[in-house]
Amino acid sequence: MANQEEIKKVELQFNQEIEKIGQESDLEQLRIKYLGRKGLLTMMLRSLKDMPLEQRKVIGPMANKLKETFEHHLQIKKEELKAGGEIKQSIDVTRPGKKINLGHLHPLSIVLRQVVDIFNGLGFAVAEGPEIETEYYNFDALNLPAEHPARDMWNTIWLDGSKSQNQKERLLLRTHTSPVQIRYMQSHKPPVRIISPGQVFRFEATDQTHHFQFWQLEGLMIDEDINLGHLRYIIEAFLSRFFGRKIQSRFEPSFFPFVEPGLQFSISCPFCKSKGCSSCQKLGWLEMGGAGMVHPQVLRNVGYDPKKFQGFAFGLGLDRLAMHKYHIPDIRLFYNGDLRFIRQFKL
Repeated sequence: MANQEEIKKVELQFNQEIEKIGQESDLEQLRIKYLGRKGLLTMMLRSLKDMPLEQRKVIGPMANKLKETFEHHLQIKKEELKAGGEIKQSIDVTRPGKKINLGHLHPLSIVLRQVVDIFNGLGFAVAEGPEIETEYYNFDALNLPAEHPARDMWNTIWLDGSKSQNQKERLLLRTHTSPVQIRYMQSHKPPVRIISPGQVFRFEATDQTHHFQFWQLEGLMIDEDINLGHLRYIIEAFLSRFFGRKIQSRFEPSFFPFVEPGLQFSISCPFCKSKGCSSCQKLGWLEMGGAGMVHPQVLRNVGYDPKKFQGFAFGLGLDRLAMHKYHIPDIRLFYNGDLRFIRQFKL
């Protein structure tokens, strides 16, 4: 009756004998000796039925595993003998290697990396915040109290039946990344120089230029003696580096509750040098986003002294940047998951 010592003895004996095999006929004899009808290992497996249950639980798995090992070694030895000896693999280092199929960066990820690199070079840090926000951070702290008519400018997606932990404020999907700026200013003292890229959400219909979710980039600089000249320089420096050519900006009056004065800014078309083309609709200028000097009330809300500190903020769409840079006609292409579209872009 088989035991653990006999199984180990058979394994050692088999390994010694298979090393000496030089012909296929001898290999077949070795197989019969151990795995044939009356082979050594076969007889051990047959003897399992006469063992006590506890011993069978130990010896059975060992014998079956050894059988699989013998069959594997016999097959390898057979292939070696057919090849005329030990299998040898040669490597031709001059042949091109096989291309590994890797994942591909999304065009918005590519643009985001480029944007972050440029602003890092301009001395800006990156700040992030939650996509599910409270009413306070998304509106109230930004000089948009309840019932303010300007709230209609943001088609808000409210989360039904949900409130924040203090059970006093409603929750929503953030409509802009401005709440990130509020949270950052609450925990940092001036000077402040940050960008806050991230996804935002609006309750609106989708078309070629609009989507209910999109990427937004906002910038903020707070310090002493900051003015609109600094804003214009940062805008032009960033966009010139992003598009790879000299860019000029143009500011027009606009209204945003969290800045005063509020501005809408456009840039000279980087594709036709303001001569007029299909990208700028023959106007020579591309509308990019909103900006302005941070409203004094917003500074008070975060504990800053507006008599000592001033600053500017701006916001623009990363999707729009990517569409302009790569001449993409439809924003929905970014979100439909079509790999044929995504694989066209390289970092």
